[in-house]
This record gives sequence, structure tokens and C-alpha cells, in this order.
Amino acid sequence: MNDLAPPLPPIPEGFRLPFHYGALHNVGIDYLVPLERVNGHLAGTGLSPAVLDGKACVSFNYQLYFAQFDFGPSVTQEIELNIIAFPTASSSLLPDLTYEQFAHGVDQTKLRGNWRIQVACDAPIAIRAGKMLFNEPKFPAWFKTVMPSPNADPGAVWKVECLAADLTPDGNDIIRHDKPLFSFEADLLGLLPAPVSIAPFTEYGTDPAQRTLAAPLNVYQPYQHYTLDGRGRERVGLTVEDPSSPVGRDLLALTEGAHAVGVWSYQSPTVAAQNRPYYTATKP
Repeated sequence: MNDLAPPLPPIPEGFRLPFHYGALHNVGIDYLVPLERVNGHLAGTGLSPAVLDGKACVSFNYQLYFAQFDFGPSVTQEIELNIIAFPTASSSLLPDLTYEQFAHGVDQTKLRGNWRIQVACDAPIAIRAGKMLFNEPKFPAWFKTVMPSPNADPGAVWKVECLAADLTPDGNDIIRHDKPLFSFEADLLGLLPAPVSIAPFTEYGTDPAQRTLAAPLNVYQPYQHYTLDGRGRERVGLTVEDPSSPVGRDLLALTEGAHAVGVWSYQSPTVAAQNRPYYTATKP
């Protein structure tokens, strides 16, 4: 045993890792912004901002996922607001990359990862797990969504609205408020995506002693990446309805004057289909 090696972070009672996703629908949007905008968020973390095309990368993503537990199923929606960062002590190991190379999964060191600064979530169990396992900055919210689906007319538009919520006093449910926080829309119609091997995603957080944690998130099939080629203004819209909220303030401060440079998406493949009925013969 190496006496100098730190132990693995403990897993709180009642939780298990890895957490297995039964299905996942995910869309993410990337912005390149001046480096000085993100430095304050990384102070004291042991992380440095990833530099891509001379800028920092701010990325937010919407997730809809299903999981099965012994007590029954759970369906969760959340939005992560991230700064792409890496452990400062590992800087000599990182290859120099453009944004396109990063978005296409060229960097297989996976040292560049998501430092989460805001995470809106509609499932109390996921809020508890995120905070207790990874010290994620999760807060209750709820969502209105439109997304591509085989159960709807063909489309390539993602619309997600995040609205305010509170936890009930017992912490086991959320109280929805009719108060939008922010929303975004991504129109991918007509864009040709590239299949990319960007997973596993490294998710950075801290423990109660403020030690930095790194946790890989594996997705077992390729993502689709959409290069916007300077068309971010017309393809992606981000609206902050409540600029006084913590997530609203961060979104405005980080993305001011910037336009999306890329969009990436993943949707779990269907595993079964109930087909259209037909009439049976009524006479021999």
C-alpha cells in the first residue's frame, strides 16, 4: 500500500456508486469568453480554466434521465452551468487544443472537465445525492421543455425553460413557482452533426473539507456535435428572465456579448415500440 496516496472519498450511507442511468437525453451549449470572467469562480479550487482558441469555455447542459431503484423509478431533469477547467498541477500533461478539437474528443487525458457553478434540478433525491456525494451547488427548480422525439413530428429544436422552485419542509418534494429564471433555444435544423467521442466527462467538485474531487461520467455511445461556424446568434438563444437570481447573475456575467460556438447532444436509443393496430378477419 502506498502510504502517500490519499484514500478514496467516502460514500455517504444510503448511496451507491456508480450511479447507473437507464436512459439519458442531453443537450449542451458552449461559449468562448474572456479568461478574466471565470477566474473568480476557480479561486482556491486548485483548478485553472481550459484555454481554447485563446479563451475560456463556459458550457451549460440540460439533462433528462431515468434511473431504477429498489423502491421504484426516478425521472430527473437538471441544467448544469459549468466552466471547463483542469487541475493546475497537471498542466504539463495537457495537449494544446482548439475548441473544435476539444469538442470532438481529441483530448483523451480527460483532465479538462466541468467545474459546476450552478445546477438546477427538479428531483429532491438527485439534489441530495449531488450535494452529499460531490458537493454540487444544486438547487430546486422545474422545467418546461420541447425536444426532438420519435413520438412527435420530426424536428431538431430544443427549447428549455427553467423555473423557480423550493423544497418542501421535509425535503422530499418540490414546490413549483410560476417564476421563470432563464430559458434557451437551440435550432439545429439543417446542420450536419459529427459523431464525437467526448465522454467520459470529468465532473469536478469538492468535499466538505474543500478538497477537489474528480468524477468521470461515462456515456457509452457517441454524442453528436454541431459546429455553428459563426451562426451562434441565429441558432441559439439564451434569455435570463430573472437577472437577480444567482444562476441568472452568473449566466449574464459569463456570457455577456458572447454567442454559442457549438452544440452537442445525446438521446438514448429507443428499445421497444408499440405499433399501430390492425383489423383482424371477422369471417373465416
